Amino acid sequence: MNLQKLYALQKELDSRIVTEHNLQSENLIQRKTLALQVEIGELANETRCFKYWSDKAPSPKDAILEEYVDCLHFILSIGLEKNFQDIHLEPKLPDSSLTDQFLNLYIDLNDFIICLSHDQYITLFEDFLNLGLSLGFSEEDIENAYMKKNTINHERQNNGY
Repeated sequence: MNLQKLYALQKELDSRIVTEHNLQSENLIQRKTLALQVEIGELANETRCFKYWSDKAPSPKDAILEEYVDCLHFILSIGLEKNFQDIHLEPKLPDSSLTDQFLNLYIDLNDFIICLSHDQYITLFEDFLNLGLSLGFSEEDIENAYMKKNTINHERQNNGY
């Protein structure tokens, strides 16, 4: 996955949003981290991995992927906000359940909020990519879906979203 390309696309979108919504003087890191928490919850909801009381199947893979890249937008945006784009990630398929991986992401994000460090960001991003592998997404799937959703996000800005 070409992270530098994704960061560049995210930077363009973020700059546009900041300019068009007159947010130049605002620190958006708290809003971005809350948005990421919400998006992680929406992603978990689509997988239904925690719904032990239900036999209903997870959402279709494309719906789960769309929620996944919504999270990715905020992870990239947070990296830009903190100037943490110069990273090397080594994702690997975890051996824990999806539920455990989601809980771990929340822990990672809370740790990052407490200590806005480069290392905490890498841990968060790597665990997020590990989740993507567990969900059956290739790097190509993720990158293509990100670019598609990034285009949609620009269109939304065109239409006063």
